[in-house]
Amino acid sequence: MRLLKVLVVLILAAVIGLAGYAYFGDMQPVRSEVRSPIGAAPSAPAAPATEAEPE
Repeated sequence: MRLLKVLVVLILAAVIGLAGYAYFGDMQPVRSEVRSPIGAAPSAPAAPATEAEPE
């Protein structure tokens, strides 16, 4: 019975840790440099970034 309680506590801690990592982990924004000449019309529309999917 005591081993079962330890197992339940470890599983609960793992679930809380996974949820915390999913919520707080890797909070850096994806940045990319965009350059376009001043006064010139773009010849083609810019391709969307493929590094991150929009939400």
